[in-house]
Amino acid sequence: MDYFEMNRESWNRRAEVHFDSRFYDVKGFMAGNTSLREIELAELTHVQGRRLLHLQCHFGLDTLSWARQGAECTGVDISPVAIEKARQLNESSNLNAKFICTDVYSYSRGDADPFEIVFTSYGTICWLPDLDKWAQVVASSLAMGGTFYMADFHPVYDLLTGYSYFETDAPDVEEEETYTENSGDMKTPLAVWAHPIGRVLTALVNAGIAIQRVSEYPFSPYQCFKGMTEREPGRYYITHNGQDVPLVYTITGRKQPMP
Repeated sequence: MDYFEMNRESWNRRAEVHFDSRFYDVKGFMAGNTSLREIELAELTHVQGRRLLHLQCHFGLDTLSWARQGAECTGVDISPVAIEKARQLNESSNLNAKFICTDVYSYSRGDADPFEIVFTSYGTICWLPDLDKWAQVVASSLAMGGTFYMADFHPVYDLLTGYSYFETDAPDVEEEETYTENSGDMKTPLAVWAHPIGRVLTALVNAGIAIQRVSEYPFSPYQCFKGMTEREPGRYYITHNGQDVPLVYTITGRKQPMP
């Protein structure tokens, strides 16, 4: 089975729904709001004038939000529907980002200058079976000394909802609802792979990314899981046996010469 094609078609359908949702708030973005959240804004700074690659960018709100901060942005996504919408938003916003439709593994910067920042966030690597290949794309896209930054949902949450924490030979394939409020009865088949944090770190280190910081958070900036409680504005928590569940982790690294 071609899992990438299954996921591409599912994300084509999701992009159509997501674009019109309150969850993504495209109207707010067009009015000047940023789609970036407190975690990445606090940890990934000094982007102005720097070349930034956003892997798995969906329809580009975060890419364009970084562009508004002065970064020279390129967004990559597997969904042609999402990429077309990203290009429309780019034109409507009078920004100068570039958007490329391809899966992560097929992306290559070619002869273009390497990026100074590679960024990815929130629900990305679960769609990829091979983290070593992903990390090689990250490293080959970065200039020496360039910054890699990711924020993603913590795999402990998946464990608590009945999925494997550790990698398995085959993905979990299910008909899933999407997470926006306007999804109705829409369900799409999706293939997801489990990746423990240790495996993510090892793949990056082996590709030449020196890890500078790993952070974990007991809240999510998105209300996208069942049972969440908003204790502070924009911070959504889940408890298990009376304790806060880790919901987000971040990794900051820098490309270094291989030994």
